[in-house]
Amino acid sequence: MRTEPLRLMAVHAHPDDESSKGAASMAKYAAEGVDVLVVTCTGGERGDLLNPHYPPVTGGVEGMRAIRRAEMAAAAAALGVRQHWLGFVDSGLPEGDPLPPLPPGCFALTPLEDASAPLVQAIREFRPHVITTYDPSGGYPHPDHVMTHRVSVEAFEAAGNPERYRDRGEPWQTPKLYYNHGFSMVRMAAVHEALLAAGRESPFGDWIGSRQAREIPERTVTTQIACSAWFPARDNALRAHATQIDPDGFFFAIPRAIEAKTWPFEDYELAVSHVPTTLPEDDLFAGIRPEGTR
Repeated sequence: MRTEPLRLMAVHAHPDDESSKGAASMAKYAAEGVDVLVVTCTGGERGDLLNPHYPPVTGGVEGMRAIRRAEMAAAAAALGVRQHWLGFVDSGLPEGDPLPPLPPGCFALTPLEDASAPLVQAIREFRPHVITTYDPSGGYPHPDHVMTHRVSVEAFEAAGNPERYRDRGEPWQTPKLYYNHGFSMVRMAAVHEALLAAGRESPFGDWIGSRQAREIPERTVTTQIACSAWFPARDNALRAHATQIDPDGFFFAIPRAIEAKTWPFEDYELAVSHVPTTLPEDDLFAGIRPEGTR
């Protein structure tokens, strides 16, 4: 009989990413006694001020970094999880044609082994049973999201190998690696149709069928976590990131009763499993948790 708690590590690029990708699942597992640790690769210090109701941020990169650290602490408290910073600097989202070069010293330009070493150490110290992160596209083409995928896969593979990163703690092989699905046209279309059927306006109207939406590949869903009871915790965590999230904006445009009825899940893709499991799953710890203990 397992006596130690199950452990879940969620690796994200910036503060606020954890609250928009898998947040309700994390809150659910934390409430059930799972030890949940969010690892945030960068400080989000080059993030734009996206909430039109928020006053101007002064102090440049350092000023934004301090604000976002406080926001992250509030979001973690809302979800009931722990959080750890890897300490890298936000790369920013380059815009223009041609795209400008990334700033020197940023996360996305850090050599892979240098960027992965602190995550290997965090894995070996925390010893997670499950790691969640982004798919190879990053979920969207922000350089830090793509880098987070690369670093997560490297650390997942290397942390169990005693010959690699020898100065970063005792080896630990995490049994399962998942990609979280923050974007899904299937989910979006289902909620869109449910809103129209209820006689409500859909915030997805401009997206459904758009070229931009079609260019984002629909990835395989292997695992759905029923977590609608924790949507309020997710929403509170989102609001905690006040520089990034407009409380009157897109994230909150869907009535929660309609969302919970139409798509009460968060979706994941099982990328690697070192334990036997049967797809589809309804638990990230399937194959790890002893049967009959949920």
